[in-house]
Amino acid sequence: MTDDRPSEARGASTRELTVLHSLHPPDGTTQFVDQMVEGAPAEVRIEFFSWRTALFGSYDVFHVHWPELLIRRRSAARRFLLRRALDVLLLRLRLKRIPLVWTAHNMEPHEQGSAGERRSLARFTRAVDLVVRLNPTTVPPAGAEVITVLHGHYRSSLSAYPAAPVEPGRLLYFGIIRPYKGVPHLIDCFTALEGDDLSLRIVGKPHAGQGEIIEAATLADSRVTARLEFVDDDVVVDEVTRSELIVLPYREQMHNSGVLLAALSLGRPVLVPASPTNQALADEVGPEWIIQYEGDLEPGTLRTGLAAARRIPAGTEPELGLRDWDHIGRQLFDGYVAAIDRLRA
Repeated sequence: MTDDRPSEARGASTRELTVLHSLHPPDGTTQFVDQMVEGAPAEVRIEFFSWRTALFGSYDVFHVHWPELLIRRRSAARRFLLRRALDVLLLRLRLKRIPLVWTAHNMEPHEQGSAGERRSLARFTRAVDLVVRLNPTTVPPAGAEVITVLHGHYRSSLSAYPAAPVEPGRLLYFGIIRPYKGVPHLIDCFTALEGDDLSLRIVGKPHAGQGEIIEAATLADSRVTARLEFVDDDVVVDEVTRSELIVLPYREQMHNSGVLLAALSLGRPVLVPASPTNQALADEVGPEWIIQYEGDLEPGTLRTGLAAARRIPAGTEPELGLRDWDHIGRQLFDGYVAAIDRLRA
């Protein structure tokens, strides 16, 4: 019979932990999971999610990212069964005193699910033992233990690919294209500008009918071009470094953005809505790299943002020293140990 107790209870001589992440293994493209793997200290053994492992495996910590993805499926019957599986898993974690850790990439799902999903996620939130927030401005659930662990940079992984020469006047949006990210409005603002000195590039996989809107825009204005698919790291580096300014016109308040960190890792300034999170990031990396605008994006905002980007001295880079992966891994390890000790006390 498999010993289902955490490693500490099995008499381990050193503080070694097995952490089950609700993530797929790295696939060779730069993603958030890479930070969890490459930043993990030697004391941490990482497992990747399956329901079999979660319900029957042996691990010391369950670390969840985007909890809604655990229970979202196309089939209503499948969704129902997964919600019940989550209930069983939460009970198992409590009985075994295995900490439930949640990295709050966003406080609410970007796309709202069913009433049943919302009830399941509320139960999940109440069961969380430790919230990991990615910036100091995110407000965690009331009463939750919380640590702040900044989103890491991508310099090490993206530096493997050559940078492209900058194309003057080139604006870029890249990343998954969802309604809340405001890409159609960005296109409207751009096409309202006159002159052939500007171009707009859209790169990323579209969701929820966004692709049709973007394709229509490329036909209506030759200055707008698009590559509507998930792209590999070499393409990301090429697209970003060709651009003078990255534009992320999100309609929801930004808690964190891996796309934004990728742009900064490649030394490109980013135009974003003003928010406490983005102000904290500007204070950290340098205000010239985080160009903020108030209210809705307007055509003139793009011209103003591009002018601000051109004032950045050549050869300078944003300050990303607080986002080293080894430092992040050690912070998480300390958080895991503290969560385990609180449960056992």
